[in-house]
Amino acid sequence: MRASLKGKYDNDKSTGAATVAFITGDVKLRASVTDATVVNGPSLNGLSLAVEKPGFFIVDYNVPRKDFRFQFMNAVKVVDKPLNLTYIHSRGDNRTILDGTLVIDSTNKISANYMIGTENCKLKYSYVHRGLTTFEPCYDLAKNSWDFAVSRKVYGDDVFKATYQTSSKNLGLEWLTNSKLNGSFKFSASVNLAEESRMPKLSAESTWNFEM
Repeated sequence: MRASLKGKYDNDKSTGAATVAFITGDVKLRASVTDATVVNGPSLNGLSLAVEKPGFFIVDYNVPRKDFRFQFMNAVKVVDKPLNLTYIHSRGDNRTILDGTLVIDSTNKISANYMIGTENCKLKYSYVHRGLTTFEPCYDLAKNSWDFAVSRKVYGDDVFKATYQTSSKNLGLEWLTNSKLNGSFKFSASVNLAEESRMPKLSAESTWNFEM
């Protein structure tokens, strides 16, 4: 059995979450709660249950909303290149998303994300330079705008990432560090360059994993 604890602090609030997972054969059973489950007395708020077969499907159930979310994964070959497909359907808001990633080689990938029945569609190209730096330009068809992301591995498995959204003029910076002993820690900062105040939004998130 595996368990994880997550804490997050933003400029104006802090939140917490916990997850317990049981593995039976090749199927994973998962239960998650947030601080809303225990604040002001035990309740079903923030409680979710999931059944997962890695690489094949995930079924999530939001207990307070009585809402299911289905996710199915598959892989096919296109001109001898792997195409990873994901189908996601949320029953509550009747939303369906199709996602596909064509792996050209170890350094180049092309992906598309489309919400059925809408104009929401994003096309992204990913290029990994020398195994350390990743460039990811993304075109949003609905907004007719570009988003850009650059990330680089530093100090081993730590990752520094910068993002910029041209439609909102939002600039973001992120530092992620992973440790098998201490879990992961992420610090992020973002600022909207279109605002006069340009007050940065800060966020810190820690995750601890346990074997029980």
